[in-house]
Amino acid sequence: MNANENPVDETLLRALLGNSECSKADALNIPSVKGCIKFIADIVTMLPIKLYKNEDGKAVEIKNDIRVKILNNETGDTLNAEQFWRAIIADYFLGKGGYAYINKQGNKYMSLHYVDETYISVNKNTDPIFKNYNICVNGKLYEPHEFIKILRNTKDGAKGHSIIEESPLILSVAINTLKFEDNLVKKGGNKKGFLKSTKKLTQEVIDMLKVAWQRLYCNNSENVVVLNDGLEFQESSNTSVEMQLNENKETNSTELYKLFTMPASVINGTGTNADYTKAFKMAALPVIKTIECALNRDYLLEKEKESFYYAFDTKEMLKGDIKERYDAYKTALESNFMQIDEVRFMENLPALGLNWIKLGLDSVLYDPTTNEIYTANTNMKTNLKKVKGGEEVEN
Repeated sequence: MNANENPVDETLLRALLGNSECSKADALNIPSVKGCIKFIADIVTMLPIKLYKNEDGKAVEIKNDIRVKILNNETGDTLNAEQFWRAIIADYFLGKGGYAYINKQGNKYMSLHYVDETYISVNKNTDPIFKNYNICVNGKLYEPHEFIKILRNTKDGAKGHSIIEESPLILSVAINTLKFEDNLVKKGGNKKGFLKSTKKLTQEVIDMLKVAWQRLYCNNSENVVVLNDGLEFQESSNTSVEMQLNENKETNSTELYKLFTMPASVINGTGTNADYTKAFKMAALPVIKTIECALNRDYLLEKEKESFYYAFDTKEMLKGDIKERYDAYKTALESNFMQIDEVRFMENLPALGLNWIKLGLDSVLYDPTTNEIYTANTNMKTNLKKVKGGEEVEN
């Protein structure tokens, strides 16, 4: 670009050239778009968010922190946690991002408030390296750390890019197809066209034809027009069949699914367990990781960031069906990297207090807590810390 040339603002350019983008409300009228957003929001709202502390390489769950309650149940806002996350996910895909104000007194967290992204504006500096910004809501400025920001494809950390902004053409095609269908139904499916006459018509005849034609294209009246001798109807549009409307709709839906990396079979209700697992990993899990990163950055105190972190409990979504799970548990038990009570815990079953690890073919059992070996066929116990004669084993 020439140094004397000024880059034209994207918004101004679109205003000059014309803007065919659909709105957020229009996008939600597209079934495939709404279905994908709902699927991802359903997963996010179903999975519990947990707070952990890293202690000597072990993840210790922190259960009594008020922030866990705020994120999973009661936000302290008019929206509960389920409604809160659905609103955030919708803004993440269809707006500049999902924003939530962190209400706290000193270091005490009080509540979390969803803010519609349409009320958010960002004041950025001009330095492309050392970026900084303020968030403006109703004319009041806030610091970035006062908000949790769930942003899609952001380049500045202040606002994201919606699918409407990134893929306006395919969305416009989809919404215009719906509008065409709606108009077609309203007109009773009749083609557009014009009348040709071999002779000049009087104004009275023209007025009568207009009234009859209006009745023809009204779906709730008689669809009959009698053309006198000398009048001929000339079609000027194709039918939905001629336009292959259904085929085009299916193609458009498939392209829209790609925006979310969503398998079409999942939204159509024909997906297998493998398809649902794929949808979770490809469509929902990236959003979950984005939320986790945002929470770890803005919803922890500075002194907590070294050892505390948030994570969704995705275990339930990755379990698979019962046969696959039990086969996996069998392998884990036979390989001795899981114990029976650990398996029961993952299946939400009470522990049996069995700490034995099998060292042989169902004949030798090892208790790691006492270092005892039990041989079933001889009914004998041996402590590994002792050798014959009762001497301690040296390390």
